[in-house]
Amino acid sequence: MIRFELNGQTVTTEDSPDTPLLWVVRDTFKLKGSKYGCGAGLCGACTMHVDGESTRTCILPVGSVEGKSITTIEGLRQDGELHPVQQAWISHSVPQCGYCQSGQIMTAAALLEHNPDPTPDDVEAALAGNLCRCGCYPRIKAAVLAAVDATDAMEGTS
Repeated sequence: MIRFELNGQTVTTEDSPDTPLLWVVRDTFKLKGSKYGCGAGLCGACTMHVDGESTRTCILPVGSVEGKSITTIEGLRQDGELHPVQQAWISHSVPQCGYCQSGQIMTAAALLEHNPDPTPDDVEAALAGNLCRCGCYPRIKAAVLAAVDATDAMEGTS
């Protein structure tokens, strides 16, 4: 039995410890927001937060998250409110096919948690490993920077 926190709730699973976390979250817990892209940890579609760190979960064995906190795209919303990155995604009409967006959003949210005032270069560097088939990179970057501005405005620091 493997126990961990999933979007704020303690859960357990009897899945094999070597099963990738992505499949446990999608198949056992039926949270389908994180996507399978490459299966090698290269594209970022499977990104979730593990103890607050942006993590590729298609290659992360569920056994390694015992006692840890996992946040998926479904858990990013707090108190019924979209995360600033999610809201900026909508405002900037970022997605085309949308396949990469949960991984992109999770990576951006982790960046802002660790660096609340990133430069455009910081955003590019953080998201460099997340692939977008449609080439929406300019809108992705603009949305992340808008989320920074929105967060600053909410906190009264702009």
